[in-house]
Amino acid sequence: MISSAACGYGFTLLASKTADITKVWGMGLNKDSQIGFHRSRRDRTRGYEFILEPSPVPLPLDRPQETQVLQVSCGRAHSLILTNKEGVFSMGNNSYGQCGRKVIDGEVYSESQLIHRIERFDDSVVQVVCGQDHSLFRTEKGEVYACGWGADGQTGLGHYNIACFPTKLNGDIAGVNIIQVATYGDCCLAVSDEGDLFGWGNSEYLQLASITESTQVNIPRRLPFTEVGKIKQAVCGGTNSAVLNEEGHLFVWGYGILGKGPNLLETKTPEMVPPSLFGVSEFNPDVKVSELRNGLGHFAALTNQGELFVWGKNLRGCLGIGTTDDQFFPWRVTVPGNVVDVACGVDHTVALVKSFT
Repeated sequence: MISSAACGYGFTLLASKTADITKVWGMGLNKDSQIGFHRSRRDRTRGYEFILEPSPVPLPLDRPQETQVLQVSCGRAHSLILTNKEGVFSMGNNSYGQCGRKVIDGEVYSESQLIHRIERFDDSVVQVVCGQDHSLFRTEKGEVYACGWGADGQTGLGHYNIACFPTKLNGDIAGVNIIQVATYGDCCLAVSDEGDLFGWGNSEYLQLASITESTQVNIPRRLPFTEVGKIKQAVCGGTNSAVLNEEGHLFVWGYGILGKGPNLLETKTPEMVPPSLFGVSEFNPDVKVSELRNGLGHFAALTNQGELFVWGKNLRGCLGIGTTDDQFFPWRVTVPGNVVDVACGVDHTVALVKSFT
């Protein structure tokens, strides 16, 4: 049974919590071995290297039958794999240190067999998140580490250089118990156990305009979004962001298709998406958004009824709504079962579904 899925830039990772030797599978683009070593097919006209069907990703585990894969995450051309007993593994492009190891000049990533175990944490890692060319790690104590490309401040380490090894973030999250981190492009968000929101990285699209006019923030800053209530979850794409509060209400800000129609294309303060768009009515008053996901330009929301709603840029039909038109309001996707989880990429989406039967 697949328990975790992640979508990168043209590739997908799937993971199971099985005791079997094979725990992770990959498919899609593999030019930089972001889904491990495979003899890839090549599209000679475009120079792509790709894998057509889910293929096993062998992990260098010490105790393969005791260790479970808890989560996978995908960036532009690198991937992270979180296990319960053997830490974090990385693979793919490491040009900026995003795999948590020293950058090697001239390293060839195509058909590489290197899967790196990252061991530079003071505590157990409980969440891994890939940005475009950077990586975030959240530990059991609620601390956040980062490595990779930092030109927009997305590593949050107080500088704009690359960072080869995971380093602990300070700023406004110092001493704060972080329960979730989010990134996909070059902006990052973090949620605390008290429901506060923190942000750093790219702010060219008003993502962090509530605290600064600068287009880059290189250290975590608390965002003054008191009007949204206690935040439970946050997501951020390439140009826009959203949060979900504990009452199941969803707020959006930034630039692009935000989910409130074609007239709202930018805002620096969160605006609530009407609950009625997710099926709340006098006949269905108990419907709530329970989970929030995003890709580079589109959003997905799961309700407590197992329904999936999507909106945003519909590149290559990634919204799954039967057309390739962009979707300006949340739209329910017809799925033959209860949607358990969903992962969004740049131009594709994967849903984990439990059959009705």
